[in-house]
Amino acid sequence: MKTALTIAGSDSGGGAGIQADLKSFSANGVFGMSVITAVTAQNTMEVRSVQNIDLEIIQDQIDVIYADLPVDAVKIGMLGTPEIVQVVGETLKKYKPKNLVLDPVMVSKGGHYLLEKRAIDQLKTSIIPLVSIITPNIPEAEVLTGMNIQTESDMEKAAHLITQLGANSVLVKGGHLDGDANDLLYDGNTYHWFKGKRIETKNTHGTGCTLSSAIAANLAKGLPMKEAVQEGKDYITEAIRQSLPLGNGHGPTHHFHPFYPNKAGLHL
Repeated sequence: MKTALTIAGSDSGGGAGIQADLKSFSANGVFGMSVITAVTAQNTMEVRSVQNIDLEIIQDQIDVIYADLPVDAVKIGMLGTPEIVQVVGETLKKYKPKNLVLDPVMVSKGGHYLLEKRAIDQLKTSIIPLVSIITPNIPEAEVLTGMNIQTESDMEKAAHLITQLGANSVLVKGGHLDGDANDLLYDGNTYHWFKGKRIETKNTHGTGCTLSSAIAANLAKGLPMKEAVQEGKDYITEAIRQSLPLGNGHGPTHHFHPFYPNKAGLHL
């Protein structure tokens, strides 16, 4: 069985972070492993507090996995601080994962900063040059490029700039723009648009984590990049369409919709 490793923060509410990653790995047919970088106290409405994990423990978690288990793909999510970014970057540089997916988690849906602003430059130098694909949403792409992104043409310009930071490919997610939720894949040479109808629901907690983990799972199984992204987008689209109305804020997506559909949540 193929495997995937997530390096990210824990979400006590279960909809995002490590919890979403492991659910997404399982639903997409790979064995999931985890390195926890931070513990967050959060639910569908807020991130109340964050406790970063000691750097030595983070490095040990990565080292013991590579010492014993095969790693077919790695997904990186919340890193939090420049020091954590540096440790993860240096450690992965040693192991050279074949498939490395970066979801540049910066701000929660409730507005809590999950990546310190002073860590952004460290992310650019320590992590992005290692990745197979980075999956920013519009606000994250704006931070990484310094651009104001208002149109799909702007998304193409931003994608080009992000590949200049060293990423092999970039998937700029267009959900924050008006209209349909179209995403752009750029590999340094070719632009490919993935078209998607917007689904009207507030239950989108953990969508970025879930999509990036699905892409990592598909790469682990040997799919080429474009097919891995297409399969991931199809999976997250249906997970949103069947999202779960849990909690009083942004509810979670339905990670296991292929196995037991949430017919009450279908947005037709």
